[in-house]
Amino acid sequence: MKHHRRINLILAWLTHIITASGALWGLLAIQAISQQAFIKAFWFMAAAVFVDAADGTLARQVNIKKAIPQIDGALLDNIVDFLNYTIVPAYFLLESGLVAAPLRTPLAAMMALTSAYQFTQDDAKTADHFFKGFPSYWNVVVFYMFLWGLPPLVNSIGLILAGILVFVPIKYVYPSRMTYLTHRAGLRRLMLGSTILWGAASVALLWIYPHTSPLATTFMVAFTFAYLVISVYRTLVPLSPEIAEPKRPRVRLRFFT
Repeated sequence: MKHHRRINLILAWLTHIITASGALWGLLAIQAISQQAFIKAFWFMAAAVFVDAADGTLARQVNIKKAIPQIDGALLDNIVDFLNYTIVPAYFLLESGLVAAPLRTPLAAMMALTSAYQFTQDDAKTADHFFKGFPSYWNVVVFYMFLWGLPPLVNSIGLILAGILVFVPIKYVYPSRMTYLTHRAGLRRLMLGSTILWGAASVALLWIYPHTSPLATTFMVAFTFAYLVISVYRTLVPLSPEIAEPKRPRVRLRFFT
C-alpha cells in the first residue's frame, strides 16, 4: 500500500509537470509568431491543446487533489489555458494579416479582456460539466481563419461575434466531461470519438498546408456545426442528475469521464 501511494504521488507530480509544460508550448508559439513562422506556431499551439486535452483525465486517474493538496491544479490549468487559448492567438492576430491593420490591436484587446472575464467566473465551468459562454477557443478561431484564408472583414465580424458570445450563457460541451451530455454511453463515446477525429483532421490539414483536403475540411465544418447545435440544445434542455448519473458501476467508462 505504501509503495502504491509513492507511485501515485510520482504520477501526480508528473501530471502537474505535464500541465505546466503547456506554458512552454505557448512560449515557443509566441517566439514562432514573432518570426512569422505561422505554421510552426500552430504546431506548438496544437501541442498545447493536446496537453490540455490529456491532463484532466490524468489528474482524475491519480486523484491529484488528494495526492498533492498543496498545489492548486485548477489554477495552474487556468493560467496555462489563458496563455494558450487567449494570449497566444491574440498575439497571432497582432502579427498576422487576418484582420485589417487598424483593427488588430482593438480586436486583440477584446479577446484578452473578454477572456479575462470568462476565465474568472465562478461557473465558467458549470456544475454539470459544461463551459458557460464562449469558452475562449480563440486558438481554434484564428486557426480556421488562417487555414481557410477568410477575408479580413469576415474574420473581424467572426471575432466580434465570438466576443459577444462570451457573455451569452450558452452551455458549451466540455468534450472530456460529458456526464450530463446524454444518458447514453454510446453517444458520449461518439462525441468523444468525433472530437478526436476533429483534432486529427486539423492536424492533417496543418500537415498538408498550403494544400487542402475537402474531406477533412467538410468534417471539421460539420463537427463545429454539430458541436454548436448540441451545446444550444443541452442549454435549452438540460439533463437531470437522475438521468445523467445512473446507479451502476462506472469503472468501464472511468477513462472517459
